[in-house]
This record gives sequence, C-alpha cells and structure tokens, in this order.
Amino acid sequence: MEATFIILGVLAVGMGFLVFRSYLKMKNIKSIPESGKIKILTDQNFKNQIKTGVVLVDFWAAWCMPCRLMVPALNELAEDPDNKALIAKLNVDEQRSTASTFGIRSIPTSILFKNGKEVERIVGVKSADQFRRVITKYN
Repeated sequence: MEATFIILGVLAVGMGFLVFRSYLKMKNIKSIPESGKIKILTDQNFKNQIKTGVVLVDFWAAWCMPCRLMVPALNELAEDPDNKALIAKLNVDEQRSTASTFGIRSIPTSILFKNGKEVERIVGVKSADQFRRVITKYN
C-alpha cells in the first residue's frame, strides 16, 4: 500500500515539473508583431466585415499563450498574395458581445465565414497550411 502512494507521489511530482516547465517555455515566448494586413474586428464592425467574401476570424485574448503561438501562421496567411480570404482577429475580452453571439468557449477558436455565414469552426492552434486547406474549400 505504501509503495502505491510513493509511486503516485513520484508521478505527481514528475507531472507537476513537466507542467511548470511548459508554463515557463510558453511565458518566455516573445511577442511577434501582427501583420498590418490583419483586420482588427470589434463588436461594431464585425457584421460589416464578414458579410461578403471569405473571412477567417481568429477569436483570441492577450493572456492566451496558444493564441500567441498562432500569430506567425496568421501573419503568413495575411501576407500571402495567393490567399483570397480576409484574415481578421477579434479580442474576446474586449469584444464580449460578438464572442458570446458565436458561443466562443475556448480560445484560440477560428471561424471561417463565407458571405456572412459560418462555414467552418477550427479550435486550437493550427498551422498556416491547415488554414489554407480549409480556406481553399470555400473559394
């Protein structure tokens, strides 16, 4: 019985160490500036911006480390001359009404809109190539 508790204790300490190490790595990720081609959305301009064409909206928050990991992929998409979708971001902490309307419960969540209608929802960190595949289906 005691051996079981010792083993469980060692496993718990090991897992705690791994989680703490991952936290430190994520905390030290430098902020990457966003591309000037990424449209910043608000509760006020959201409907107008998504009403025509294909628009990929990244729902994010400043404190979210996985959201920070998405910046290079979104920058790559926004800067790609072959990309036919508008790349946009909406801060869920500052624009709560729109985030609530779309039932955003975890971030990062990206929603692809075509002519104002949601056509695809992508949860979690994705690469630029993964986004391209989804966007290509709707162009």
